[in-house]
Parts: sequence; structure tokens; C-alpha cells
Amino acid sequence: MISLGGVIGTGLFLSSGYTIHEAGPLGTIIAYIVGAFLVYLVMLCLGELSVAMPYTGAFHVYATKYIGPGTGFTVAILYWLTWTIALGSEFTASGLIMQKWFPNIATWKWSLFFIILIFLLNAISVKWFAKAEFWFSSIKVITVIIFIILGLLAIFGVIKYGNQKHAIGLKHIYDHGLFPNGFSGVFTTMLTVNFAFSGTELIGVTAGEAKNPSKTIPKAIHATIWRLIIFFIGSIFIISTLIPYQESGVTQSPFVTVFNNIGIPYTSDIMNFVILTAIISAANSGLYASTRMLWSLSNEGSIPKFIAKTNRENVPIIALIFSMIGGILSLFSSIYAAGSVYLVLVSISGLAVVFVWMAIALSQFNFRKDFIKKGGKINELGYKTPFYPLTPILAFSMSLLSCILIWFDPNQRIALYYTIPFVIVCFSFYKIKIYLSKRGYQNGKNIN
Repeated sequence: MISLGGVIGTGLFLSSGYTIHEAGPLGTIIAYIVGAFLVYLVMLCLGELSVAMPYTGAFHVYATKYIGPGTGFTVAILYWLTWTIALGSEFTASGLIMQKWFPNIATWKWSLFFIILIFLLNAISVKWFAKAEFWFSSIKVITVIIFIILGLLAIFGVIKYGNQKHAIGLKHIYDHGLFPNGFSGVFTTMLTVNFAFSGTELIGVTAGEAKNPSKTIPKAIHATIWRLIIFFIGSIFIISTLIPYQESGVTQSPFVTVFNNIGIPYTSDIMNFVILTAIISAANSGLYASTRMLWSLSNEGSIPKFIAKTNRENVPIIALIFSMIGGILSLFSSIYAAGSVYLVLVSISGLAVVFVWMAIALSQFNFRKDFIKKGGKINELGYKTPFYPLTPILAFSMSLLSCILIWFDPNQRIALYYTIPFVIVCFSFYKIKIYLSKRGYQNGKNIN
């Protein structure tokens, strides 16, 4: 549920309509199918690693061990930044939604309220985080299921939809051609789809704190592909069928449009509540993930050791505070430096998840080779990535291709301009740190 909830968010509820508007109905469906396949490949790779080595902050540890410590450090920083930037955005969005219901209360007060709420959910114990995330995710999942069921009934004419007197059928899928904006829209949409699916890899972060990872992780991974197909591709199909692509997501959430036309009262308020839970869920998961990444870096000595300190409930409280501070700074940068600092941060974090997927695939490829080289038997693995080595090679290649495709989209090309230099800076910082430690420098002092 945590992995599924991490994926279902504002990208589906708000941005999906715009995606269909840009790529056309069929183009968007194809892109989501390809994206779901890529995510499943990455999850299959992560499954073998997580069951064999259920560490907290897992894929950073795997990258360190099976690619290189510089890569592991960079992956952790990128992933920490991704979720920290998301925190700032979610706090702002939650305040704006609450102001629609309580216009006399300032947005910043609601943002502060949710900052305190999310911090407490994570600080008390990991059990509180998990329970909260379960219920947040449940609300989103139930909403999507109702949306799909009612949408299908409207498509086949079982219930009334707007002014339609007959079944709508599939005419909106093909009445303007299969690819009204050209087939190239499929590739542009794929970039957005990859970002929409980010969050599934949270399974790897939670592995070290799962009660029975050898059973729960494979179960969650096997369920991922059909859940992505049902919830994402099912929703996209309903939206594409019921709303002409030119009108999809132009003025409001496509979910609101469909529910309104079906005749459900208080649609806007209901969807605002669902979107609010999606935002809180994303912030909850984001703070958890970024905290565990900092803890993992500190635990291995890449950053100061005191950050790994935990409270009585074994929550890494110092890392939690630093991650929350990062989220608050991101919130301020989104308000006061939206055209400069915040733009750079968002560009880097948007591409960072694809870099993490590449690291997961390469880590699994190298892990299996190393495991066999040391005399291990394949049947000794608690979970085996199927079709090795094809699966990690495909996962890595498709992720790399999505990065290359960014160059051909002028609106997203800026992500490469910022992310590649940032990665180089992270590697350089780590190499300089290692060099200084070998020369006898520690925390800015010569210890020889």
C-alpha cells in the first residue's frame, strides 16, 4: 500500500488530463503502458536486492557496494533532494487547498499546520508513519476504483453522463485520429509518465524496517504491475473515452469533470479532499524517504555521524529534523526564488528518480554476477529477478533512453543542464572528501 500510495498522487488526479491533451488519447495510453513495464522491470531488480539485503535506505547501499561509493553517495543525495523538494511543494499546495474552504485563514498557517502534523507522524514511531500512509493511500485507491467503475458504466450507457442519451462508446479515442498531435507526443509523454510513476521504489527504502521482507517485498512487487495497469492506465482510458482530448485537463481536474457529468454532488469538494490526502501522503512518504537516506549516509560515514542518532523508537530524529528543514527551505525558495533557485532544484529532482532507477538496475546486474562469482547458488536467493540478465539490461537501457529523450523536448531539456553538473559536483565532493581523509583530514582538521 505504501508503494502504491507513493505513486497515486496529483500527477494522476491533476496532470493526467493535460498529458492527454498534449499527446492524444492513444498516445498517452501507450506511454503509460511502456512506463508501467519499465517500473515493473526496475521493481523486479529491486526485489532481489531488497530480499537479499533488507537495509534501510536500501538502494543507496546497493549502489555503494555494487557500483561504487561515489555513485552510492550521489544516488542518496539525488533521492534526498527529490523528496525534499517535493516536501516544499506539498506544504504549499496543502495550504492553498485548505484556503478554499477557510478563505479567512492565511495559507502559511495551514502550511505550518501540515508541517507539524507530518513531522509528528514520522517522529513518534515508524508504526505511526506506516498506519497514516496506509489510510492516506486507501482514500486515493478507493477514489480511483469508484472513478473507474462509474466511468465504465457511463461509457456503456448504464448511467447518464452529461447530456448524452446513448452509450458514449470509444468515439473520443479515435474521432480525431489515433495520434492527433503526431506520434512524437508518445515520447514526450513518456518522460512525464516516468516521473508520475516515481515512488514505487519506496519499497527499497522501507525494506530494512519491514517485519518480514522475504515475504512482503516479493508480494508487493508482483502486485505492482497489475495495480499500475488498473489504476493508472484504467483511469487514463476512462478520461480519454469520456472527455474529448482537446478539453481534457484544460480548466479543471479530469476527475472533477467526469464526476460532475455523472451527477455526483459536491464533486469539487470531494476531489479537493482526495487531492489533499494525496498531498499529505506524498509529504509523509517524502519525509520518511529523505530521512532514511540521510541516516544511511551518516551511518556509513559519508556525512557527520551524529546525524544517524535515533530516539527511543529507533526513529533517526536528527536526520528527520534536517530533512524537514530542507523541505521548509524548499518551500521558501518556491515562494521567493521560483524563477531561479527553485527552478534549478525542481529540474534536478525531476530527473533524479530516473538516475536512481538506472542505479538499481545496474546494482542488481552486478550483485548477481558477484553472488555467482563467490560460489552462491541461484536457488539460495530468497527472491530471484526473472530473465536475468535481460531484465536489468532492459531496465537500465529504457531509463537511459528516457533521459536522452529529454534533450528533444525544449520544455524539459533544462533538466539536463542542471542535473548533469550537479551529479559531477556530487562525485567531485565525494572524491575530494576521500582524498582528504586519506591525507589525514577529518572535519576540517589535520588528525595526523
